[in-house]
Amino acid sequence: MMLDLTDEELSEPFASADAVSRDGQLAYLRGTRLRLTLAILSAVLAVFTFKVGKSWDAAALLVACAFIGTLLIEVWLLASKPERRWYDGRALAESTKTLAWRYAVAADPFTLASSNEDTSQRFIREVEKLIDEVPSDSIIVPTPVQITERMQAVRNSPLAVRKDVYLRGRIANQQAWYSGKAKYNTTMADRWRVTLIITEGLGIVAAMLKAGGFVSIDLPGIVAAALGAGSAWFAVRQHESLGRAYTFAANDLSTIHGRLLGAADEASWAREVADAEEAISREHTMWRASRGGT
Repeated sequence: MMLDLTDEELSEPFASADAVSRDGQLAYLRGTRLRLTLAILSAVLAVFTFKVGKSWDAAALLVACAFIGTLLIEVWLLASKPERRWYDGRALAESTKTLAWRYAVAADPFTLASSNEDTSQRFIREVEKLIDEVPSDSIIVPTPVQITERMQAVRNSPLAVRKDVYLRGRIANQQAWYSGKAKYNTTMADRWRVTLIITEGLGIVAAMLKAGGFVSIDLPGIVAAALGAGSAWFAVRQHESLGRAYTFAANDLSTIHGRLLGAADEASWAREVADAEEAISREHTMWRASRGGT
């Protein structure tokens, strides 16, 4: 039977950190999307007047409600900091993952030169050190750090088996992920650029119609609000920079894949895997830096 090592079979801190990161990302993007939507809605409502009674303007009241909603979301984002959970969780998840793979396939610094017990204890200490560095209000790891049965089974396997598991489960998996993300982000960047260009064109048309007296409402203001919100969302998603970074990472892993295939003994294997994990970690470090992480 072919041996595999999936994310579900890595050490427990990975699962906890990964879940926190996903929840933080979802909350941050949803909050940001809603805030920008309310900003556009405010601009649309502001051009209308719906009198209620002698003095009240219902449209203006709705604008006020939209601004209140925007303010509440902004305060919530500031107080709960979901983006920090996203970044901190991803940092711990990826760091734990790279340690787990290094241990499972006997790469530096968890080579077969040391006894199994010493290496196991070193792995646990390294993961615990990562957990200690994470802010306690961002991530809670509910269970002790342990080495899973599948991680140990892979480690106890011959070099040929470990190489096969790593090339399929780690390198090929990462290559496919980076390639898919590179294509997606490049496509989305192009679509957003076209959308923003079209919106700018509509802004010109709206301004000319308003200048010529063909429309009385503040149509250019609505288009300007939509353009501002679209530009802000485009900046948050960072499709262009991510597309370039993921393309570079996928190409880098193709080169690394070839070097790993040529590793014929334990010493060269341990070295090449360590280099591969450094390359994967480097991409994640660049991602965090682009997001404003430390």
